[in-house]
Amino acid sequence: MMECAAWLPCREELLLEADRGQRPRRKPTSTDAAPTASREDSMRALIFDLDGTLIDTVYAHVFAWQRALAEAGMAIDGWRIHRRIGMSGGLFTRAVARELGRDISLGEAEVLQRRHGELFAHLLPRRRPLPGAVDLLAFLSSAKVPFGIATSGQRPEINPSLEALGVPEDAVVVERGDVSRAKPEPDLFLACQQKLGVGVNDCYVIGDAVWDLLAARRAGMLSIGLLSGGYGDELSRAGAFRVYRDPAELHQSLDELGVLP
Repeated sequence: MMECAAWLPCREELLLEADRGQRPRRKPTSTDAAPTASREDSMRALIFDLDGTLIDTVYAHVFAWQRALAEAGMAIDGWRIHRRIGMSGGLFTRAVARELGRDISLGEAEVLQRRHGELFAHLLPRRRPLPGAVDLLAFLSSAKVPFGIATSGQRPEINPSLEALGVPEDAVVVERGDVSRAKPEPDLFLACQQKLGVGVNDCYVIGDAVWDLLAARRAGMLSIGLLSGGYGDELSRAGAFRVYRDPAELHQSLDELGVLP
């Protein structure tokens, strides 16, 4: 059985998912929308993660979790917390329990999540888009390139981020409460793909964490990694088709992805 250092992504586990060719085989499901155009005429759709991909919030989440845990007598190093940002709160709490070597009750988990939300709002009252994020989304809209956002966050917490990005009310946004399982399961991305009305093979997932890329692989989608969330070489090892610095560099490189008509 493979063993991984606590809190670190296991390279062997990721490669089992990732290194089976660019598009892993996956049985068709009810979420696979049939393409409405010929293969030659179809356009690539982009599915974006939110925190660390489009909006500069990753380290505020790290500090908020670290302080909430410390206040509860569960001090954990910040770098260990960072490795789990991008998971749902429930999965994150279970990872904390493994690190501490003891169970965390449902009541404790609820207190931690509530306190994290309070601290996060205090640390980051205004959301800051990452370089090029606003221009990228505006360009995709004007060029009629289909795109959506799939995030492990939930409303109303994500509303300030969407507003800062200028995301219109009618945009496709899938949040944690819309699916039964969060990343690294593929549910968020598959739900977004279905709402966009495109085929799985026509989707790129854009994310900043290994959990985004693993979920994309499980969904049968190619993934693009961004360094703006603090990960490095792990993104390529997790199966990223391309890795760019931030949304601005991605915008400049859309032609490499076959996105532009």
